[in-house]
Order: sequence, then structure tokens, then C-alpha cells
Amino acid sequence: MFRSNKIIMLGATGAVGNHTALTLSKMPSLKQLTLLGRRPAENIVGDSVFQHKIDIFSVQSYEPFLNGHDTAICTLGVGQPSKMSKEEFIKIDKNAVLDFATACKKAGIAHFELLSSVAVSATSTSFYLRTKGELENALKELGFERLSLFHSSMIVTPRNRYGLFQALALAVMPLLDPLLIGSFNKYRSIPVATLGNAIAINLFKNSRLIGTEVLHWNDFMALSKK
Repeated sequence: MFRSNKIIMLGATGAVGNHTALTLSKMPSLKQLTLLGRRPAENIVGDSVFQHKIDIFSVQSYEPFLNGHDTAICTLGVGQPSKMSKEEFIKIDKNAVLDFATACKKAGIAHFELLSSVAVSATSTSFYLRTKGELENALKELGFERLSLFHSSMIVTPRNRYGLFQALALAVMPLLDPLLIGSFNKYRSIPVATLGNAIAINLFKNSRLIGTEVLHWNDFMALSKK
């Protein structure tokens, strides 16, 4: 059975990760929340919160902090993939994440949660979706007792963080979302706070669940209401 009361997390300074960590930090049942990052998440505080500055590309910089945790969360990722080279994107979104997951597995962590993307596939013609799909396949091969993959579509933040393209998307998605029904509702946009809450709350859902679970928009909404 999964306890999920000692959690280690990579990516708490990002938009989704910060909401996830904030939700967890307010849970009275939480024994320990360890945050790893290149800089501290200054708004995440509490007696159960511990933060460590690390090099995300160096396993040796964070390996000593992994032992004793039962769950790991990774929300690390590139905000604007189009603004960097393919090599740099792979280094951050795939290699750094896989290195973290491998170290977590080695440390005996049973449950791993990953913020991924809708429609990922290792055979996709999209470089972005193919890279994410390759990462997910590699994570499955690690053999975590429980692997939770969050397949989000567009993540809606309170303010425009990435310029004109996001501004257009933020204006259009509220009009498109109601049209995405049935099996297409997984492509609906999701508020960043709702997604962050869902990632946190999922840790405590169905503690006997074994294997890989893929979560979409309807799952995020259901979890966030709990």
C-alpha cells in the first residue's frame, strides 16, 4: 500500500509544479515535502517542507536527498520548446527527467508522477510529442509500482507568460472547450491551479493501485473537486 506521506519533487518553481507543491504543503497529514531545484520556491513554506538547491543535470547533486521518500513528482519542463534547439529540449525534458526517475527508482521510491502532454507517442511525427512519448516508454521500463502520467492539453495561467501565441490561445480556448466533448474532452484547456491540485490529490487516491495510469482533463477535474 502507498503511504504518500514523504514526497520529493523536481520542478516546484514552474507554474504547475508550484501549485502542486503549495497544495501539498497545506496538507496536515504530510510528513515531508522535499523540493529540488535550481532556485528555491519562495512561497512554499511549512514545518514539513525542505528545499535543496541542485544541478538538475547532475544526479550526484540530488541523489543524497532521495532516500526515505515513498513518492516522487516531476513537473520539470520547457515552457517554450520553440525557443530552443532540439538538443537542449531533449536535455531538459527527456534526459534530466529520466535521470531523476532512474535515481528515484534506485532509491526505492514506489510511485512516480510526471506532468506530460496529451497525444504523446514515441511514433508521433511531432518532435515534441515523440520526445515525450519516448520518455514515457523509458519510465514504464523502470518498473515503478505505480506510474502516474498527466496528459494535459493547454495549461491556462492567470497571465500571459509567453507572448502573442499564448495570448491568442487564451482568447480562443474558452470558445473551443465546450465543443470538445466525448473522447475529445481530453484536449480541453485546464487552469494551472486545477491541474496542480489534481497532481497533488492523486497521490492519495486509490492507494492500492498498481501499474501505469494515464490521466486526462476529466480526471483532473474530478480530482480537483475532492
